[in-house]
Amino acid sequence: MKCTIIAVPIGLAVLASCSTVPSGPAVPGYVDTAEVIQAEPLYQVAQVARPVNECWTETVTQRNPRQGAYAGAVVGGIIGGVLGNQLVRGRGRTPMTVAGSMVGAAIGQGFSAPFQPPPTPANVRRCRTVNRYEPRQQLVGYRVHYRYEGQTFTTRTRGYPGRFIRVRVDVDPVDGT
Repeated sequence: MKCTIIAVPIGLAVLASCSTVPSGPAVPGYVDTAEVIQAEPLYQVAQVARPVNECWTETVTQRNPRQGAYAGAVVGGIIGGVLGNQLVRGRGRTPMTVAGSMVGAAIGQGFSAPFQPPPTPANVRRCRTVNRYEPRQQLVGYRVHYRYEGQTFTTRTRGYPGRFIRVRVDVDPVDGT
């Protein structure tokens, strides 16, 4: 009994080392080449975005530049400063000059405000980029007709196959005995 138990593992080891089956995942058949008869391109319609500039003209109200807007304030400040300086003697002269120029500037600005030009309409060009979608045909593969061992077959490939295509050949016995 001991001999039989020892002989079985040795026999299995010998069979495993002499096996002609390749290691790795079992892929039935073998690879060969076949002649390509015809390769038809296959297209699919896809929507492709194309950026486009859309522009238009708008009328907006625009204030005119304030020409001479500060002239009244400057002149009023100078006059107020001179008057404030003349009214007081001694230590209070500097603060009175500053106060007089501030009051004069405010009064001068008030006088020049009614003389500002009114707002005017102006045309302004505005633009924005939008996507326009257009249908385009895109190549998605090829319908390939090929001949192998006198028979014609059809398959679909992603790329152009060329004159020959690689095929996997698998042989199955017809009789199951």
